[in-house]
Amino acid sequence: MAKSTTKKTESAKKPEKVFRIGYVSASVFAHEIETDEGPITIRSVSVQKRYKDGDDVKYTSSFNLAELPQAVRALQLAQGYVERCESEIILD
Repeated sequence: MAKSTTKKTESAKKPEKVFRIGYVSASVFAHEIETDEGPITIRSVSVQKRYKDGDDVKYTSSFNLAELPQAVRALQLAQGYVERCESEIILD
C-alpha cells in the first residue's frame, strides 16, 4: 500500500472549478499528495447554497425540497468534471 501525505498549498484553498445552478454550487478542490510512486492530484467536491440574511450573504449545506434538483445537477456536473480529470492518463 502506498504511503501518502497531504501537501498544503495556496491553490488548495481556492476551488479549481465551480458549477452553479441557481443559488446552489458545487466546488471542486484539487489536492496534490505525495505517494511512494510520486505526486498525484486528487479532487474533492463541496456543495453549498448561497442565501441572504438581511444584508449579509451566507452559505449553508442544507437544502429544501425545491433546491434538491439543483444540488443534484450541480453534483452531476462536478462528478463528470472529476471523472474526466482523474481518468486522463499521461504517457511519457
